[in-house]
Amino acid sequence: MTVLEAFQTAESASLHKEDRILLPGRPYPLGATVHKKGTNFAIFSQDATRVELCLFDSDGKETDSIALRERSAYVWHGLVRDIKPGQVYGYRIHGPWEPDKGHRFNHNKLLVDPYAKAISGSVDWKAPIFPYDLESGDDARLDERDSAMSVPKSVVIDNEFDWGGDCAPEIPLVDSVIYEVHVKGFSIRNPMVPEKLRGTYAGLAHESSINYFKKLGITAVELLPIHHFIDEGHLLDKGLSDYWGYNTLGYFAPMSRYSSSGDRGGQVREFKEMVKALHAAGIEVILDVVYNHTCEGNHMGPMLSWKGVCNRTYYRTVEGDPRHYMDYTGTGNTLNVRNPQVLKMLMDSLRYWLPKCTLTDSASI
Repeated sequence: MTVLEAFQTAESASLHKEDRILLPGRPYPLGATVHKKGTNFAIFSQDATRVELCLFDSDGKETDSIALRERSAYVWHGLVRDIKPGQVYGYRIHGPWEPDKGHRFNHNKLLVDPYAKAISGSVDWKAPIFPYDLESGDDARLDERDSAMSVPKSVVIDNEFDWGGDCAPEIPLVDSVIYEVHVKGFSIRNPMVPEKLRGTYAGLAHESSINYFKKLGITAVELLPIHHFIDEGHLLDKGLSDYWGYNTLGYFAPMSRYSSSGDRGGQVREFKEMVKALHAAGIEVILDVVYNHTCEGNHMGPMLSWKGVCNRTYYRTVEGDPRHYMDYTGTGNTLNVRNPQVLKMLMDSLRYWLPKCTLTDSASI
């Protein structure tokens, strides 16, 4: 068998394998959605030329890479058979590397799904997480090293949850007494909360916490950012971490650091249980959100998600100079909310966190 014949045989076997495990799926909803046959994956990228779904085992080893062949209105999608909740995944997205035109595709960099409902792992700032050659400092020079072992990954979740008729108290604003609170800081040293639950969603929902809120006479807790965020490299170098959470990586995923149930989907259930317990006590939950910028910084920042998914879609670049970002936020980048897809992502995020009963009531008014 010649080298060419061996290559063609291997390529054919790969295609046959994908035919067995990959169905067309649907372009909506975006993200990973569990079905009876498997999980539907859908991701928006207007300028991509190829999208690969990468699957990982519990040790973080990449076990499979599947090209999503279907594309509907810039949404790449496919249903992968037998993929269940708890599956860890990410994307490698191919496209032009043309920073001067605002294109920064680099398939060597693993990307978090912008619609990931749970995120596992942390960022290794000393690893090749930058899409360009960091050593030279030239952001137009492509870095071809793999980042998969050094970046957080998306997790397929089980969206089923027994809310038990839960509904937000919907206390009129004029009667509201709002208590701003940090999930970790509130209970991290509270001896009334079991040690393993301190600093977590479960700690905030503990009986002693709720009793304290009731004694204060508050009607709502306003949580400082709980969307999944990352620690800046310069903080880690000093042995510190980001406390406040204004460095968002996922607009649909609760921060795994505040979970006593692990980071493979347990954080989602724990967050929901917290909300349910607070509502049962007559306490509303308000979220502090960060929708104006992300954790990826400017043109010299890392590539973790949106920058590699479709840079020109998600970020506002300088008019006439798309290599650089508009920095209205002082963090290096500004989300391009003028783009319908980006606005949709933010609205989808708001709807995702809103109690379903509130949506139903609002629709009937």
